Amino acid sequence: MRYASLAAALLLVSLPPLAFSQAPAPQQQNGQAGQVGQGLATPPGAANQGARGQAGGRGGGRGGAAAPAGPAEPTPRWPDGKPRLGALPGGKGLWNGGGSTADANTPFQPWAKAVSDDRRANAMEPHTRCKPSGGPRQFATPYGVDIVDMPELQRVYILDVGGPHTFRVIHLDLKEHPKDLTPSYYGHSIGRWENDTLVVDTVGFNERMWIDRGQAPHTEKLHLIEKFTRTDMNNMTYELTVDDPGAYTATWTRTSQMRFSANSELFEFICQDNNFAPELLVGTKEFVDRSSVIVP
Repeated sequence: MRYASLAAALLLVSLPPLAFSQAPAPQQQNGQAGQVGQGLATPPGAANQGARGQAGGRGGGRGGAAAPAGPAEPTPRWPDGKPRLGALPGGKGLWNGGGSTADANTPFQPWAKAVSDDRRANAMEPHTRCKPSGGPRQFATPYGVDIVDMPELQRVYILDVGGPHTFRVIHLDLKEHPKDLTPSYYGHSIGRWENDTLVVDTVGFNERMWIDRGQAPHTEKLHLIEKFTRTDMNNMTYELTVDDPGAYTATWTRTSQMRFSANSELFEFICQDNNFAPELLVGTKEFVDRSSVIVP
């Protein structure tokens, strides 16, 4: 059930760090095997991605089935006509892809461009050290994300799968952000519906997290606008607008696509122990032996 996945994730967040629990290797989706995301331990039996700098990639969901041939089914909706962002009742599924980010046309301030170049050269991403991934980076985490919308609570939850088992809350019943926000990895998000698009306004980020894999530095002035438009059962358009006068000379917008993997579901994935990402990316290790199961 959808609420069961949410309850399990909320319970995991409250637990102390445990030994790494191995997840089954992602099955093939849309004709391609799911990849393990940047810097996180590879499940047993998955191809070794441990060569330095080769650990990137967006993973497919656990047990995800290939999309059926022919046109996708229409966008699922609630009784009031608003699109459902998650699976149908009794079903399951994860979203993969999305997370547009900076590129050569981004209006960097000089210091931000220098930081961007340094981050990509040295691969010191917080996500590889089990820190939450805010903004668009959340959608590039291994195995995708589980989006749970709860109209009765006026909340939308976005739960990481292959990460530190943190989650983000979007408040649909608020018009303004609190005035006394403490900066955090996910910031504070409020959402509203504009026809079939969920528009999410987020402020209150700290500077310790990265909103992507290094291309886009930010300051505590960061203000994100994200637009989620589910165009059919299997596809969602993700539009990102970045407004940060501390790091950029103008606002900038990028658009990407997210894909729904039916029959995939949230599973236990604990990042903190047996995390070899720092050594693989910037240390002395060239590979990790995955021939035996790590027992907690």
